[in-house]
Amino acid sequence: MEEQLLKNLDYLGLTKIKKVVDEMAADAAKKSLEPMEFFSRLIETEANARRERTINRKIKNARFPVIKSVDDFDWEAPTKINRDLVRFLFRLDFIEKKENIAFLGSTGVGKSHLMSALGYHACKHGHTVRFTQAIDIINHLAVAEINGTYIDVLKEYTAPEVLCIDEIGFLPIDAHGADLFFQVISARYETGSIILTSNLAFQDWVPVFAGNKALTSAILDRILHHCNTILIEGKSYRMKQCKENETKNITQA
Repeated sequence: MEEQLLKNLDYLGLTKIKKVVDEMAADAAKKSLEPMEFFSRLIETEANARRERTINRKIKNARFPVIKSVDDFDWEAPTKINRDLVRFLFRLDFIEKKENIAFLGSTGVGKSHLMSALGYHACKHGHTVRFTQAIDIINHLAVAEINGTYIDVLKEYTAPEVLCIDEIGFLPIDAHGADLFFQVISARYETGSIILTSNLAFQDWVPVFAGNKALTSAILDRILHHCNTILIEGKSYRMKQCKENETKNITQA
């Protein structure tokens, strides 16, 4: 009978129950649990395991370069940041509303950290996320045009509920690249959320997109229509850490 139970659990793909059924059955006997309560606990155990596997798969598919948490963010480092708005965004209401988020500030102030943390938080709550750099989107689509996979690759950036685009403005984009980037922004307009980081103010984006004012305006129009903008000011956190480490090494020497 036990052998047949294990075979049926294998057949149904109830892998977690198979691992714990003996232990939980023994515990249920000790506690004199009613059959329905024992059954309910078994199912809950399997459901929790499946939820965890789903979340881990979403995190893997998001392709975060590193996992970041908002709890690890140094709120004392920036000289200016709307902490209340950032905390509010972690409620994830913006995803259902198809709103966008822009983290703007100079290099090293924590823009990418907060974007990664927000994307990771969204994955943990069951949402689909894709993390990428602006230049990687363009290069990926440019190659896809050549090998005939453009539509499939475009879906990689339009299908997720949240698209995290890092470092807009860090590298210049040529005219064709600007057109490709616009295709992604246009396709996601009011269909999914975008979280982006940039070291430039919005009014300084024209040179980034090959000096094309009309195209830049069209990109910004779609991004800013439903957008929460967080301006972060301060010195580079990485440079601060380097100086602190240098001082520590000198002191220890």
